[in-house]
Amino acid sequence: MNILSVELINIYSYLCPTFRVVTDCLDGSDSQTVFSFAAVHKDGKRSAISYPSNASGRGFHHGRFVQKLREKAASLPNVKLEQGTVTSLVEENGSIKGVLYKTKAGQELAASASLTIVCDGCFSNLRSNLCSPKIEVPSYSVGLVLEDYDLPYANRAYFILKDTIAIAYPISSNEIRCLVDVPGPKPPSISTGEMASYLKTVVAPQMPPELYNAFICAIDKGNIRTMPNKIMPASSYPSPGAFLIGDSLNMRHSVTGGGMTVGLSDVVLLRDLLRPLNDLSNAASFCKYLESFCVLRKPTAFAINTLASTLHEVFSSSDQDPARKEMKEAFFNNLSLGGVFSDGLMALLSGLNTTR
Repeated sequence: MNILSVELINIYSYLCPTFRVVTDCLDGSDSQTVFSFAAVHKDGKRSAISYPSNASGRGFHHGRFVQKLREKAASLPNVKLEQGTVTSLVEENGSIKGVLYKTKAGQELAASASLTIVCDGCFSNLRSNLCSPKIEVPSYSVGLVLEDYDLPYANRAYFILKDTIAIAYPISSNEIRCLVDVPGPKPPSISTGEMASYLKTVVAPQMPPELYNAFICAIDKGNIRTMPNKIMPASSYPSPGAFLIGDSLNMRHSVTGGGMTVGLSDVVLLRDLLRPLNDLSNAASFCKYLESFCVLRKPTAFAINTLASTLHEVFSSSDQDPARKEMKEAFFNNLSLGGVFSDGLMALLSGLNTTR
């Protein structure tokens, strides 16, 4: 499946435990450090917003990163990797006892465990067995990879907040990932050429000049991918014997590229909760214990999720709405002041400040 994934971690700090979990999985893969964003307004004005001191973002190729994570896991003596496709969860007496999966050869096998961690992403086919969340799809993201560009500043990403909303960030030394927000319940068709026409006539004129030619070339190459922007609140309580994490648990709009940051933050939190435990066999008591996860994750997840939803809600609206137009102007006026005004936004975006 040719799935489009966000390839940005909005926090990369030596003071943060998330950094220590993933640092060696990003090194050596041509991942790119991001020190700041350029927020581009409708009239062409820009505001430079930087991460707080001792922190930065990191852009990368999703596949390379995931493969490095697998290699790191496989290097541990108590880990055994199995390649297969999970088809269902195994339930006994109201508790999840493991999974059924098919191997590459088509053989169906079972794997048993005291705890099954479900992390099959935004298109999870296992989530519905554990909860029934309300999922909203306010828009679609269209992804392209830009090449052959000449940027005025290195190590900078872009928030393009015009009539079209887009985010662009480096994922290698010669590639930029661009995610364009396309409103509506159904995106233009790629196969008929409708999408290419939309991107060239509606979106391209709103690109920063230094990205325009690379954007047009990316459209002409035809490697255009789409994904629904799903918004889904986290389930309040874990299920006995199973645990949702990542986009299987919680999703927000991709306008800020915050999904990987929330997901890795959840991984660190779950790791810390599991570390002191020696016995996971009592599913009921263990499930009760993990209820604290839902509470402890809220400050970071809520800050990043709310910021993403708010930015999309405000900037996807028409300027014919006077209130929304004033909110857009206030946002950029605030950023242009710099200092604590722009620092506060980036602290929220990166999950470093969850108290504002």
